[in-house]
Amino acid sequence: MIKSCAFTGHRYELKDFDAELLERVIKNLIISGVVIFYCGMAVGFDLAAAECVISLKKNYDVKLIACVPCEGQSDSYSGHDKIRYKRILDNSDEQILLSSHYFNGCMQARDRFMVDNSNVLVYFLRKDEGGTFYTVNYARKKELKIIGL
Repeated sequence: MIKSCAFTGHRYELKDFDAELLERVIKNLIISGVVIFYCGMAVGFDLAAAECVISLKKNYDVKLIACVPCEGQSDSYSGHDKIRYKRILDNSDEQILLSSHYFNGCMQARDRFMVDNSNVLVYFLRKDEGGTFYTVNYARKKELKIIGL
């Protein structure tokens, strides 16, 4: 069975986010056999995790799959984050568009898709509400290995 990992985390509450810890966790997952990484492409933690995987692709045979919840996901992103988003899409091994349009619940559908296709969830959670909280709980119900940062 191919081992895979999904990422979920806050968009804006990244005060104590540690990029070096994230890199160590991803390297350890690669060493343990994880070869596919799913990213939901949201600003904040998602983009940081994707950039980390892209940097590690230079030394490891891993794949990054960009899971885009709907067309126009990055329309409201800042100019800087739009550039990051495009760079990540350009450097991903596969892009999965889950819906041609936005609908209420499309972000959760993306999160469930990533969890349903993964063995591990790496998350950055600092409050017990919102999409990251939902995704971590969904992963627990699915009995995934979960790693909190």
